[in-house]
Amino acid sequence: MKTVKEIAPGRYRETFGRYYDDFVVGDVYEHRPGKTVTEADNHLFTLLTLNTHPLHFDAEYGKQTEFGRNLVVSTYTLALLIGMSVSDCSQKAIANLGMDEVKFPAPVFAGDTLYGESEVLAKRESKSRPGQGIVTIRTLGKNQEGKVIATFRRDMLIPARGQAVEDKPGSHY
Repeated sequence: MKTVKEIAPGRYRETFGRYYDDFVVGDVYEHRPGKTVTEADNHLFTLLTLNTHPLHFDAEYGKQTEFGRNLVVSTYTLALLIGMSVSDCSQKAIANLGMDEVKFPAPVFAGDTLYGESEVLAKRESKSRPGQGIVTIRTLGKNQEGKVIATFRRDMLIPARGQAVEDKPGSHY
């Protein structure tokens, strides 16, 4: 979510993300643009994370599996969907508090284009941190055919309006 704030007369600064106050239970945010996953994306992420399962980078091994080709590593899919959701859901977050109910109901292959959407499930003011609140979302990842390829829940600590780093006097954000 992109907005603009006036920081001095006739001077404006882009700002991104939602404050705690902006989240409404039941709202759904469709994350765009989508991302077409490449074989290079998959190989690089697999190598960066030291995932040595050949199903993710050995084409001959992949041909011999039930899939007939390499799978995109599931942690890349998760990371990509989290990244897609940042501008709508956690650009202003103080912290990710946790993720659960992570599921991958369908495989992802190089060449698939992924899209994400997040639904606000719950929100509550923090009991121990005034001016902050906890927002719970469920994110779905879908491929170009609309098939759900991943789901997860995420809890985030989000500042209320006027309480973010960018709201502090003298902030460059």
